[in-house]
Amino acid sequence: MSWNIHDKVVLVTGGASGIGLATATELARRGASVTITARSEEKAEVAADAIKNASGVEVQALTLDLSELDTIDSFVERYRSLTDTVDVLINNAGTIAGKRHLTKDGLEFTFAANYLGPFYLTSQLLPLLSHQPATRILNVSSELYRNAKGGLDFENLQLERGFASSKAYANSKLALMLFTFELGQRYRDIDSFAIHPGVIRTRFGTSPESGLAMSLMMKLLGPMLKKPEQGAQSSVLLASAPREELAASWYWSEGAPVEPEPMASDPTVSKQLWELSEELIRAARA
Repeated sequence: MSWNIHDKVVLVTGGASGIGLATATELARRGASVTITARSEEKAEVAADAIKNASGVEVQALTLDLSELDTIDSFVERYRSLTDTVDVLINNAGTIAGKRHLTKDGLEFTFAANYLGPFYLTSQLLPLLSHQPATRILNVSSELYRNAKGGLDFENLQLERGFASSKAYANSKLALMLFTFELGQRYRDIDSFAIHPGVIRTRFGTSPESGLAMSLMMKLLGPMLKKPEQGAQSSVLLASAPREELAASWYWSEGAPVEPEPMASDPTVSKQLWELSEELIRAARA
């Protein structure tokens, strides 16, 4: 049976603005049953109303902060009370910190919000995803993963030494690439993809944790960047297209398949990262 997004259950993190909002709106238009998340309940509800106005379809809005493990637990409990199925999980939310700071779990913020939180959320939702064939996980990464020269340093994964916001961001996106690759190795019944959406005009880099310099730079660049609807192109395609049309690569950039760097598909490193991630979560939950 050919894949059809109509009536599929879709979860989009960070769906209250930017690429996530554009993705959720288009998938709702195509008949998907969509849930969006945001860190703020108010923002989630406002976005849900905007999607309904644009698509004519009701969407569900829930709060989720991917930088905090206990809020992920609360979200999963709430989500599982509402549905026992996820057909498409889109790990879209992302951020950048101007200075190194730790979450209440003792994790470096960018690493937690961009990688470890999505890793934990996905692992908690896998029982809902893996019980049927051809379900999908889409991880919104970035071409900036290529800036993690030499790959991840497992002795300094959270940059206790030599922190720079750009380095933390590149590392988190490389980790997301490796996570996507490892998902493909472990779960053959789930189609897992990483995505570079392009350089898009969104609220990215303008939140308080990003710092004044980053915020000013993004506001200055804004008029020159692509619209969120263009950034949503790959996510919508990979959520909607028949499986046979997506076999060219597990990594897509701006709507086209791309060959990832070898450091993003090293099976030894991806396995090591997965296992270390589980250890970090156990330690944080202890």
